[in-house]
Order: sequence, then structure tokens, then C-alpha cells
Amino acid sequence: MSPHDLPDLEERLSRPTPAVIDMMRQIPGDFIVLGAAGKMGPSLARMIKRASDDAGTPRRVIAVSRFSSPGSQEEFNAHGIETVARDLLDANAVAYLPTAANVIYMAGMKFGATGNESLTWAMNAWLPGIVCERYSRSRIVAFSTGNVYGLTPVENGGSREEDMLNPAGEYAMSCLGRERIFEHFSRVRGTPVSLIRLNYACDLRYGVLVDIARKVWAGEPVDVTMGHFNTIWQGDANALSLLTLAHASSPATAFNITGIRTLSVRETALHFGELFGKTPHITGTEAKDALLSNATRAVTTMGAPFVSETDLIEWTAGWIKRGGATLGKPTHFESRDGKF
Repeated sequence: MSPHDLPDLEERLSRPTPAVIDMMRQIPGDFIVLGAAGKMGPSLARMIKRASDDAGTPRRVIAVSRFSSPGSQEEFNAHGIETVARDLLDANAVAYLPTAANVIYMAGMKFGATGNESLTWAMNAWLPGIVCERYSRSRIVAFSTGNVYGLTPVENGGSREEDMLNPAGEYAMSCLGRERIFEHFSRVRGTPVSLIRLNYACDLRYGVLVDIARKVWAGEPVDVTMGHFNTIWQGDANALSLLTLAHASSPATAFNITGIRTLSVRETALHFGELFGKTPHITGTEAKDALLSNATRAVTTMGAPFVSETDLIEWTAGWIKRGGATLGKPTHFESRDGKF
């Protein structure tokens, strides 16, 4: 059954899997989540807290962000998560952050990167070095993106972690810079690191499925030039990303965190059309390549996502039909030139 309202959605996004709870019994120490106030950070931080409590291993869970949105800091506190308001680009401020054995690195810049390239590089490639200096003795899960691969032929089944990276555009190039900095410090300092190449998380309020569903619902054109994609329920993305902590290594290990299936934009739009009782307005012709990732390594190492792509499509349709809240933040997954 799909989430029926916002509290139910938030509860499910942060509900720890049995594997995450068991991992908390094996991994000692406090957690600090850097860049915690984004779209994914709140539910991930809450999952850490819930899993620790369920495992009987109480620990500090600390969320760090500028907390520029009113009430965001209080929302973390309400769930027993400590907060530290900091601008992470201030190296002196980072130096005085609390010590933690486990670091979840979620800071980064994507939207608005075009025209603001210098800040994009500072956030995505310079800041990781500051964090690695501060937390060289910790285990680090560092969020990256599938954009580092570039476009790949659809028939190949998605890029694998060992494939050559070919980022397009300043955003993706800066994200490759982020990975290289974490890799460097992992090698020279022996810091265990896992790199999370994520695409695309969906939580019913945003995501590729929400982008497509809203267009079908509103009768707007659905461009199928970027004709294929991967997606994963954000609750599964949270759980699988946390599970990589047990597999963090030196040198760093990368994991594609995404769904198992390659989905067609056209077929997904038609599916939404059936669920909505509407005829989608399809434009364009599918390219032979797309931004796709192969999740075999993650599935083999940590297990498959709990929520299937079919269920996620149906959940999204129900959410849109009920007038559920959305964030109004398109993924821009259609971009083929790497400009965001």
C-alpha cells in the first residue's frame, strides 16, 4: 500500500530495514551527516537514529547544515538528532565540528551550477579535501552521482563502477573531482570510503517519476529524447547507502545506488496515462544512449531494493491524483549536455 499522507511518507522514508538495524550492532561510534538539510538528508539522518535505537546501540546522530529554511533545524531536533549550524565552506568551522566515527557526506551543488561554476567546484571538489583532513580517522560514505559516467548505450544495461568515467558539463566534472579527492585521501590516509553514485532517488514529492507524472497529469508534453532512466525509492536509497558503510575501504569503493530496471520514458508516461485516464502528449524520438547505471554490485553486496519500480510508479500516480505535496524541484533528467 502506498503512503497516504505526508507523515506516513516521512515515516516510510526513514524506516530502517532489518539489515541496517543489524549493521548498527556491528558498527560502533557516533554519526555525523554533513550537508544534512537537502532533499535526502533528513530522512537518512532519521533512519540512522531509528536504526540505532532499534538495535539497542544508542549514539549521537549529528546533522550539519546552514539550515537556511525556517524550521528545518527544529525538525531534526524533534526526532532526537543533534544539529550544528555551519557553513561547510568555512574551513575553520569544519575544524571545530564534533568528532564522529562515521561520516555521511551529502554536501554538494547541482542546480544553478551553470553560470556559477566557481562555487560549484568549491562545493564539489574543494570541500571534500577539508572534510577528509578533519575526519581522516573516520569511516566515510560520500554521496556522488551517476552523472560521472556520461551517456551510455541503452543496450549495454547501464554503466558499471569499473567503467571509464566520462562526465559531461561542469557539474559532472566537479563531481568527478569530488570522487578523486576522496580517493586520494583514502589512499594516503588509509581512510575507509564508499562512494555513492546515485540516480535517481524518488520520494513521491520529487524525482524523475514525479516529473513525468506531473506532465501527464497536466497535459504537458513529455520529451522522450532522453528516453531511458533508472530510479529507486528514496527509502531504499537511504538504506543501501548506509549499508555501504560496512564495505567502505581504502582505496575507496564505488557503488551504483539505483533501481534494477532500465525504464523507458515513453512506456512510463503511457503507464501514468492509464493510471490517470489521460492520453500523454509524447514528443521527440528516443536517443540510443542515456544516463544509466547498473546496480549489480550493490545488489550482490547488500541486496535488492524493497520497493519495485512498478510499485513506485503506482505510488507516484496515487500521490499526484490525491494532490500530494511536491517540492517543485524538477530533476532536469532530460538534460543531455550536462548543464543544470
